[in-house]
Amino acid sequence: MSEPLLEVSDLQVYFPVYGKGLVPRHINDVKAVDGVTFQVGRGETLGLVGESGCGKTTTGLAVLRLIEPTGGSVVFDGVDLSTLDKRDLRLLRKRMALIFQDPYASLDPRMSIGAIVGEPLEIHRLTQTRADRDDRVGELLELVGLSPDYRNRYPHEFSGGQRQRVGIARALATEPDFIVCDEPIAALDVSIQAGIMNLLEDLQDELGLTYIFIAHDLSAVQHFSDRIAVMYLGRVVEVADRVALYETPQHPYTAALLSAVPVPNPAVQRTRQRIILEGDVPSPLNPPSGCSFHQRCPKAFEPCPHVDPALRTTKRDHDVACHLHDPALSGAAGA
Repeated sequence: MSEPLLEVSDLQVYFPVYGKGLVPRHINDVKAVDGVTFQVGRGETLGLVGESGCGKTTTGLAVLRLIEPTGGSVVFDGVDLSTLDKRDLRLLRKRMALIFQDPYASLDPRMSIGAIVGEPLEIHRLTQTRADRDDRVGELLELVGLSPDYRNRYPHEFSGGQRQRVGIARALATEPDFIVCDEPIAALDVSIQAGIMNLLEDLQDELGLTYIFIAHDLSAVQHFSDRIAVMYLGRVVEVADRVALYETPQHPYTAALLSAVPVPNPAVQRTRQRIILEGDVPSPLNPPSGCSFHQRCPKAFEPCPHVDPALRTTKRDHDVACHLHDPALSGAAGA
């Protein structure tokens, strides 16, 4: 990995739950993100994958401080975002952006495309006159493959793929270094998805962007990411280079996810072993003790229900949180 631009350490996002009554009292927490740690190098794409509800989007929003973390630290280019007041955070936020999942819900239907893309320029005072802003909006639309003449149109006049390009243009308006892509292709037709991913790759090469790419489509993540972090129940259970992760997954949950990805070769597909996980994902309101995956894990053994495994390096640039890879417990696993 190149020099880290983003360093996330023990990130926690808890949502309080209050009981009913005249004076509601705090009775529990939904642990949406519970001790997430990873790094993202400059110019790198880190894929963030996992089942729905595992905390991927919450992690991305907390990294940008659009949701206030409960604990942990987020260090962006050497600056701990948790220590910044609103004014300093606003100055730094020009270097960070977000691409939303739903291009239909993320664009204000009452605003023209020019107003939507130009709003960040106005908020951060990046242009001096309206003419300058209009020129910059036209440049941004061209950058994402749209005509500058579209600036006077409205979102309802565009397809889903075109709307997502508008969202990407808006994200690029402040010339950010780092963008969180929150499932940017999930709401699009399959025929459109490849075009959006190719656009994001071209922009990364041209502008030197750094991405967190959140998705549940493992095939898309494999194609688009340099490294991949796998999340389960609010925690990162494995981080590795995309080739190493797909060829030699170390965590049983990762192996189960990958076994569900179809291979476009019938001969190979017939020989693959599908790993079926039993039970449902536990509630983040009451997560299990020990390893959060042990109730569904086909390889669980004695320490798993009681001891929470640490994220440890098993080989170069491959980290996994699993007792199977703890040298002190490897004998017990085989027993």
